[in-house]
Parts: sequence; structure tokens; C-alpha cells
Amino acid sequence: MASATDSRKILQPIHPDFVSKLLPEYVAHHNATTAFIPPIYSIPWDPSIRNRPAVAGGSEPLKVGFIKDIQLSNCAVRVFTPEGITPSDGWPVFVYFHGGGWCLGNIDSENSFATRLCKHANCVVVSVDYRLGPEHPYPAAVDDAWDALQWVYKHGESEIQVNTQKIAVGGSSSGGNLAAVLTHKASQASPPIPLVFQLLVVPVTDNTAGTDGIPYPSWLENANTPALDHGRMLWFRDNYLPNVADRSKWDNSPIFAPDDWFKLAPKAWIGVAERDILRDEGIAYGEKLKAAGVEVDIQVYKGAPHPIMAQDGTVLEVGRRLVSDAAVALAKAFESS
Repeated sequence: MASATDSRKILQPIHPDFVSKLLPEYVAHHNATTAFIPPIYSIPWDPSIRNRPAVAGGSEPLKVGFIKDIQLSNCAVRVFTPEGITPSDGWPVFVYFHGGGWCLGNIDSENSFATRLCKHANCVVVSVDYRLGPEHPYPAAVDDAWDALQWVYKHGESEIQVNTQKIAVGGSSSGGNLAAVLTHKASQASPPIPLVFQLLVVPVTDNTAGTDGIPYPSWLENANTPALDHGRMLWFRDNYLPNVADRSKWDNSPIFAPDDWFKLAPKAWIGVAERDILRDEGIAYGEKLKAAGVEVDIQVYKGAPHPIMAQDGTVLEVGRRLVSDAAVALAKAFESS
């Protein structure tokens, strides 16, 4: 914890014009922790960076029935199974993708969120440890996400006792991007893979978004936001998508998927943070789903920056509320499917 006499160098100050726009508890936590960490785009790349939490302030994982890791062709999945007796038709299953800009994170990084949804939505959670850039740029993450979903659909009933007619997908940030991409891949597969729900937390939906706020004003309005400023987001984009021509493809920017595909998408819950550059593209994606006739619940969390979900421990009450809201939405989707 920093003090008034802390001699450490401040490397990530909150912009003076932005302090009053953020939740006070976030400002206090940032000034005591993140302020002293160099921005990732300002230091040489080292894969060991992934071994430390991308965001401090998360809650501890909850106890679930059991946890096991399974190796697939190019990635692993971690399976969280609820306590209690397996339903006669199998558990509902939530295929989940962690955040980290397609470059950070690992199979351990979002165990807290996975266990909370496992417990409170009473479902199996399959967390995917997809390959990351810069070592494995696009399309590695998309390929791994698709492989994981196909594995759940083809082998989930026998291997992890799930009901393959009750599959939901979801993710945070870059993971939300992968989950949204999967909804379109699933509907276009032959035969299609039926999905009952998509849960997108602060998702990336358009990798062509400009820092000038066109077409998403939040990129300019929140240019001085902490945690995910322009420099950090563009660093992620450059390392995952070094080929600029790839950025407008629908499996990088799912908002560009054909309109007819949106009509086939599962209903959605989308949670965005008011003080996040990604806010408006998440809302725009939800509105495009609505225009296609899909049932969508869009929640905007006031005063919160991008890493809201990962700071649900002692830092942000609004982070705990988001996690709770997400679990309730997922449980309702399974109950009605």
C-alpha cells in the first residue's frame, strides 16, 4: 500500500481530468498499486509477464465439486463441475474465454469468475487456455476457441457429463471477442452447433475502431482512462493482429458478420463499463443483435473502467455486482432453455 511518503516512481498516473469521472474506490486502489507498474507497451516483451495477475484486486475462487484439466490438440481446458448430483440429462455447460488482449492471461487467471458462475449458475464451466500472441497471432486463438467448442459438443456428454443442448459461451474483453465470434461460427457450421446464450463482458467487437472516436465516441471520450488506454489496446491489437488486413474480418471483428447471421445468434447479456474505450462497440454489438430480433440485456456499469470484472474482491463493489448479474443471467438462460 502506498503512502504519502512513498518514494516509488509513479509510472501510470491517472490523468487529472479523469480522476473525478471514476469511482473513488478504483482511484484509491490504482494509486496504491497499478500506478507503480510500467505500462506493458513501454517495456520489452517477456512471456513471464503472464505469470503475474493482469489486474490486482480480484476475489478468491470458490469451492466447487471438482476441477480437472484436459489437453486438446493445441490448448488445454479447465473443467469446473458443481457440487451435487449430476442431473439426469447432464449439466448445462458454459464455455468461457479469459481476457488479456489475446496476449496475457493463462488457465489460472480467471478461476474466480469461473467458480462463481459454476456455483451460482449451477453449471459446468469449461475455461479455455487458448494460444496467445505475439508468439501465436491470429488465427490461433480463434482456432483454439472453435476446437474447444467442438470438443464440448462432440465429447462433453461422455467426458464431462454435460447436456450438449444447453451450451452457452462467454468471455471477458478479448475473451468476449472470441465468444461472439463463436456464436457465428456455430450457426454456420454443418451441422450447426446449438447455443442457448452468450455472455459478453466488456467485449472487443470491432478491431478497426479508431482512436479519433469514429465510429465509437467512447474511444475519444475515455482516451485518458486508466487500465486500458489507447496505447495498451493498440499494443494488444498489433501483437494479435500484425496483419492490418485481418482486422476487418468478421472472426476478428464480429460486428462485421453478415446481418443474416445475427438473426441466428443466441440471446445475450452484455456488460460494459462506462469509463472504458470499448464501451460503445459493446453497446453497438448488442444493438445489432436486437435489430436482428435477438433478446439482449445490455448493462452499463457507471464510473467503472475496463477491468471491472477482475476487481471484484475488496476493490470494487460494482465489480461484485457485475459478477453477480452475470451469474443470474446465465442461470436464467439455462433454466429457460
